[in-house]
Amino acid sequence: MKKLLLLVLLTGFLASCGAPKNNTSGIEESSSYRYDPVPAASNIADYALSFEGTKYKYGGTTKRGMDCSGLIYVSFQKENIQLPRTSGAMSKEGRRLRVNEINVGDLLFFQTNKTRRVINHVGLVVQLAPGEVSFIHSTTSSGVIVSSLNNPYWNKAFVMARRVF
Repeated sequence: MKKLLLLVLLTGFLASCGAPKNNTSGIEESSSYRYDPVPAASNIADYALSFEGTKYKYGGTTKRGMDCSGLIYVSFQKENIQLPRTSGAMSKEGRRLRVNEINVGDLLFFQTNKTRRVINHVGLVVQLAPGEVSFIHSTTSSGVIVSSLNNPYWNKAFVMARRVF
């Protein structure tokens, strides 16, 4: 019984700030690794990476704790780019990208709630390689981490990418 309760609680934590949606984008088609990002994009990505290991805190925007949109918000703020504070509102900013246009500094948006079809998670592209998109984000289970869009969970939950500068 204790194991079942723990499994239910863990599932709930993993679903927040971070549910899979049908993805037809095919990340393996991404080839934008050959493009150099603009300096502001590299600066934003580098600053976001300085928060790696920070614990998750709903509504947080500091090294003491942050959520997914807080990480993005403060990283762009460092380059004097103002974004809304929530992932849903951020998903309306900038220009929508095709997968093969994704580059460092772009935002990736996800639906990780199985019961509601809304954008509820955001990550920032920090590195590209042939067929590989790495992004930084904050998860309830692990805090600020770098993940791959090739991870089946994130690939299925991926909705769109946007460029805001």
